[in-house]
Formats: sequence, structure tokens, C-alpha cells
Amino acid sequence: MDATSTPARAVLPIALAIALVASALVALCLGPADITPGQVVGSALARLGWGGEALAPTQEAILWELRLPRVLAAMLVGAGLAVVGAVMQAVTTNPLADPYLLGVSSGASLGAVVVIVLGASLALPVAAFAGAAIALVLTLLIGGTSMPNRTILAGVAVSAALAAATSLVIFWSATGDTYREILGWLLGSLAGAGWGGVAVAAVTLAVVGTGLGGAASVLDAFALGDRGARSVGIDVRRARPLLLIACALLTGALVSMSGAIGFVGLVVPHAVRLVAGPAGRSHRTLLPLAALGGAVLLLWADTGARTLFDPRELPVGIVTALVGAPVFALLLRRERLS
Repeated sequence: MDATSTPARAVLPIALAIALVASALVALCLGPADITPGQVVGSALARLGWGGEALAPTQEAILWELRLPRVLAAMLVGAGLAVVGAVMQAVTTNPLADPYLLGVSSGASLGAVVVIVLGASLALPVAAFAGAAIALVLTLLIGGTSMPNRTILAGVAVSAALAAATSLVIFWSATGDTYREILGWLLGSLAGAGWGGVAVAAVTLAVVGTGLGGAASVLDAFALGDRGARSVGIDVRRARPLLLIACALLTGALVSMSGAIGFVGLVVPHAVRLVAGPAGRSHRTLLPLAALGGAVLLLWADTGARTLFDPRELPVGIVTALVGAPVFALLLRRERLS
């Protein structure tokens, strides 16, 4: 084992895990209500029956019903988007691929906007997921899966068509405060995260993420190109559509809760590969590291979105774009110069 792979496989995962736990604790404390890390730990111990001291009822409600679901949602969405981004980049052999490449976000946006305009916001997650699924079906029907470039182009076409349909619905039907609600969702927001959405995201990430992790050797083979993958025994025609469908399902489940949050799935896999070195080329190492990195990134982005301009709150998609665009430019420049 070379020297560069040892930190990536041992030190880096531990460092990211510690950073994630510490970030979650800080995020739970930040906000208008004055809650300290010690109080968070004490309240948790009290709920588990292991001693500790419960907070005042208002603080308990803020901590456990508002902040904790949002923190967990940010971690799950960030982890899922980063994993999907890494898989999409491998399956399509396109370093610029991200979770929204197949038009999933545009389909989810159309579904969400339709129910918001109709005044049925309670059905928003279901409508968004249905829209994402429809977008996936259209992309695969148009582009197929045998040629990655054709699939990508089909995704671009479907995304453009559904984005136009979304704009038409907004222009024709949105009135009053509906505009603000629609804009907030389209730019990405975790403000409405609750325990139900967290449970759906957690189960979906656990099931689909485990499957994607089990396909790490298949993803490594795709780096050799279709001919190279076939030479090592991979059934490309079967593996690619299954991986694309799994990615789209996970993305649809996440986007239905958070809206379209950009740059996480694009930037994090590249950053992990750069830091991990040669070990980052193996998806067995890359995927868990990307999940941890994505969780940390989106958790801090969401914490900044809700606290930096308090009492006003920014859509988290604005923060990830402001951070992700320059970071991605720096990564590209570093790779070009290395």
C-alpha cells in the first residue's frame, strides 16, 4: 500500500466523521434560541433516560422538532447528492456529471410548482418525486442507456422542456405569496424539513446507497470505458440502466424534500479525489468519503443560510452555488497545474 492511500483510508474518514458530529452539534446550538452544546447533550441524555437535564418546553420544541430534523435532513441530502454525483460521473464517464443530469430536478420542480399553484402544498413531496420519476422515464425512452452521450443529451432536452413547462405554469398561474413559496423551493430549502421527510430520505439513502456501494467494483470498471468494462466481465447494457435508475430514484427522494440544491454532487466527488489521492480512484473508498464530505458541506451551507442574515433566511441553493462555483474553479485549476 502506498503512502498516499493510508491517510485516505484511515485518517480522512475519521477526520470527516468527527467534523460531521462537531458540525451537527454546532448547528443545533446556532439560532435565536440560546442553547449551548452542554444543554444539547444534557437534553439528549434526559430523553434517553441516562440522566442529564431537560430544557424548558420551548427550547425542547425548538431543539427536537425544528433544528434536529433540519440538521439531519441537511446531512442526508448532502450525503446522498455527493454519492449520486460520484456514481453519475463514473457511469457516464463525464467529470461534469451531477445528480440532475437526467432531468430529475426539472421534473421534480414541475411537480412541486403545480401543487403549490393549486394550493396543495401538503402533497409537494409526492408531486416532486412523481415529477422526477416522469423525467427519468422520458430521458430513458428518448436516449436509452447504451450510449452515455446520447443519454446525457436526452437528459438535457427533457430538462429544458420541463423547465419551460415550469416557467409557463408560474407565468400563467402564480399569484401573490405563491411566487415567494415557489422561488424558495426552486432555489433549494430545508426550512420545511420534518421527521417524516427525514425518515423517507434516511430509508432511501440506506437502501439505494448500500446498493451503490455494493456496485463499487462495477463503477471502477466503467472508468475503463465500455469496452474495458466488458473485458473484465461487466454486463454494461444491464449495469448502466440499473445504476442510472438507482441514482434517479435517490435524487428524486432527496429533491422532493429539499428542492434542487446545486454543486454538492458536482464538487464534493472531485474534492475527495483530490484530497484522497490514488485511493480516491476506488469507489469503495470514494463513495463513503463523498457521503461524509457532502453531509458536512450541506450542513454548514444550510446553517449559514438560516443564521447569517437572521431574521431573513437565504435559500440554501444560493449558498452552495456561491461556495461551490469558486471551489470548483480552484479544483479545476489545481488539477490543470498538477
